[in-house]
Amino acid sequence: MKKNLVIIGSTGSIGTQTLDIVRTYPDHFGVIALAAGKNVKKMEEQVREFHPKFACLYDEAAAKDLSVRIADTDTKVLAGMDGMVMEAVLRTSHVFVNAVVGMIGIEPTLAAIGAGKTIALANKETLVTAGHLITKAAADQGVSVIPVDSEHSAIYQCLRNENHSRIDKILLTCSGGTFRGKKREDLLHMHAKDALKNPNWDMGAKVTIDSASLVNKGLEVMEARWLFDVPVDDIEVLVQPQSICHSAVQFRDGAVIAQLASPDMHLPIQYALTCPDRFPLDIRPLDLTEVGSLVFEKPDTETFRGLPLALSAAHAGGSMPTAFNAANEEAVRLFLQDKIEFLDIYDLIERAMAAHRVIEAPSLEQILAAEKEARENVQRFVAAKA
Repeated sequence: MKKNLVIIGSTGSIGTQTLDIVRTYPDHFGVIALAAGKNVKKMEEQVREFHPKFACLYDEAAAKDLSVRIADTDTKVLAGMDGMVMEAVLRTSHVFVNAVVGMIGIEPTLAAIGAGKTIALANKETLVTAGHLITKAAADQGVSVIPVDSEHSAIYQCLRNENHSRIDKILLTCSGGTFRGKKREDLLHMHAKDALKNPNWDMGAKVTIDSASLVNKGLEVMEARWLFDVPVDDIEVLVQPQSICHSAVQFRDGAVIAQLASPDMHLPIQYALTCPDRFPLDIRPLDLTEVGSLVFEKPDTETFRGLPLALSAAHAGGSMPTAFNAANEEAVRLFLQDKIEFLDIYDLIERAMAAHRVIEAPSLEQILAAEKEARENVQRFVAAKA
């Protein structure tokens, strides 16, 4: 049966690569709805190629512009959060692909779960900030949440035929990011142009910065905690600079099962759409003789404080991961605008966390309020320093 997809974040890195899979297997996948932020030009191109029933832009002015541009098509244009939620519950869809960046993905994902859709999740913030809500809703509805991130996809594949009670620990890998090997003094006065050079992965700007700071790996630890129902302390981060071992699981008998592949996001995206089946994929096959050996290192948590700050937020629990995530998002936004330097990101996150009062098991409304508070605190700290 052909799977109909709803893709939010369709104009971003993961979204466009998801559409590559649809383009390769048009008999297996259809697109009935697309959503993005405000990239009118890219959305128009996608509408004309894939002919979805609905296209949504979060920015209302951009949605109006899109309406004019595609008036000659049968695609209906939606806008804002209401439009994304409407797409999430479409009766004729089967898989909801959450490929947005940031907490904007929470509400549509909850709506899609409530409508019984399979979730292909690339938006880590959804689980980081609302994991208790997402996992409970998915369990109540009997809905599968399939990870798209390469590391979580690797763990998911390693655990396909295993009982989770046999897990000793999860080995979560990362490339080390743009600044791997550098010390704090090397990072003084680093700006966005210096950080946007990930050695292995083609990612969006925000995720590339998060990779460089190791914030991304901290977010992935929190995500893994919810996806695989393991304690934070049973997740070990390892630097694997070749990005060939995408993650592994160590079991209580000492065995380690790992997933290896060339660093290409098409693989985990396609697996999320086809599992447990595997379709042919036109990526460079992994030649182990060419690889020769794999390198594993411990992360430098003194220099790259994003990871220990994330672990502190994870242990605090409740609404603290939201404060951590929102403060980072706001700090990265300012960094990409060259309003702060790289090391300022850590200081701003730390101060926002210190200012936050934890709410246990927060509601969606409380999560959004905590996000707003953390963002405002970061802006206030920066303004006071200026």
